[in-house]
Amino acid sequence: MAAIRAPAETLWKSLNLSTELLSRLHLSEQPDPAVNSSFRIGTAAQTVIGLSGLAAAEFHRLRTGTEQDVSVHVRHAVLECKSEAYYSAEGESGEKFALFDTLAGVYPTKDNSYVRIHTNFPHHKQGILDILGCKPTRESIAEAMLHWNAVEFETEAARRKMVATALRSFEEWDAHPQGQALANTPPVSLVKMGEAPKRCVQPNATRPLEGIRVLDLTRVLAGPVCGRTLAGHGADVLLVTSPKLPALPNLDIDTSRGKRTTQLDLNNPTDRETFSTLVDGADVFLQAYRPGGLAEKGFGVDDVAKRRPGIVYASLCAYGWDGPWRERRGFDSLVQTATGFNVAEAEAYAAYTGDTDASRPLPPKPLPLQALDHVAGYMLAFGIQAALCKTITEGGSWEVRVSLAAVGRWIRSLGQLDPAVAFEHGLPLPPRSMDDPEVSQYAVKVKQAQGSRGGTKLKTMTALAHAAKLSATPVKEGEAPMRLDAHLPEWLPRKTY
Repeated sequence: MAAIRAPAETLWKSLNLSTELLSRLHLSEQPDPAVNSSFRIGTAAQTVIGLSGLAAAEFHRLRTGTEQDVSVHVRHAVLECKSEAYYSAEGESGEKFALFDTLAGVYPTKDNSYVRIHTNFPHHKQGILDILGCKPTRESIAEAMLHWNAVEFETEAARRKMVATALRSFEEWDAHPQGQALANTPPVSLVKMGEAPKRCVQPNATRPLEGIRVLDLTRVLAGPVCGRTLAGHGADVLLVTSPKLPALPNLDIDTSRGKRTTQLDLNNPTDRETFSTLVDGADVFLQAYRPGGLAEKGFGVDDVAKRRPGIVYASLCAYGWDGPWRERRGFDSLVQTATGFNVAEAEAYAAYTGDTDASRPLPPKPLPLQALDHVAGYMLAFGIQAALCKTITEGGSWEVRVSLAAVGRWIRSLGQLDPAVAFEHGLPLPPRSMDDPEVSQYAVKVKQAQGSRGGTKLKTMTALAHAAKLSATPVKEGEAPMRLDAHLPEWLPRKTY
């Protein structure tokens, strides 16, 4: 067990947490291959989900003195890292939605390479079409992309604030200025931003994060998964989205479970004042704007720490806070392509199939799930709860930083499996059906929240349970808002003891 727990112990110790609870973390002893990939996705998934649960247990221990075990089954952890594919809501048609827009994906370029484009948001789709000057079909995009070199298109897309990346190998990424800027960046980091009194403990708390208020300003997967995890451990998580930005309802319904949801336009003075009031009452500020984006609105890390001493300010971005790409937008699939994963996975699969004579570069092969997103989400939850522990033991205001690219470096550092082992013995993900025997054993029923606004017939959804099992304070699934404006922009009253 010591070897299996080694990656978790290294991360835990890197945040200078007490090592007393480490022996209480129980992980699957043969985690890889837990899925058909050459990368150690099983190790990555059970490690970060285990750490997020262990950090919750540590915060609860510091408040109440109660110790407990945390257990994670690796296959459950892997499926939870694809949770957006495994849910059903009462009244739905049964037809499964596509995880990506029909135009998204990889396209060959003029210089015998590839570019991956991300078109899930309408403005990103239109922006790519405007660059290419083509019709909104895969055939038209493929034809137009052959007039571009891969890096030239990537550069032009970034200049226009669109999202596309050129295909690179690990070696090419390591030589790239952004890869070099991230060379020594940990997957999660904590920085003390300022002084504040130590947090008062609540010895009668019945859940780890009971009474903790989390402002969640994240979208898509990584940040929302973090907020969902904190909610599962008892936090009052208020997801704040803008009514003027496009939503991803097929993702939001899963990642908002356990949260309350409201909408505010931070460009509107009245809404901004309401939001400021929420900040004043928050314990955690969770955001995934591009670096510097919220500072422009007066809610950067220094602004929030000044007005709310003792807060934990957690930030997620694509490529980190240093280097030429620090302000570049990105998503999991794009970061996989840019940083070498798609090349390495394709080469490993070719070695398994014996297709070693094919011309290079091989067509990019993505990981079987959005591993960077989900691992980053649990890494954020781990970091936030570690920082909350420090507000008890040291006091102060803390910043937590996680980037998809740095998380990718950590997954890469775990090593690759022999291709024959990875693809011969690694199980594919099960069908996207809650009736599948494997999926159903991890399923739970979640009722729709009544909300503060009413006017809706309440439904029930079936989704995946949390994979981290805490012996004394098991995760409670809570309710699901199933919409982004279900609640008023206000905090729930704190429990008095």
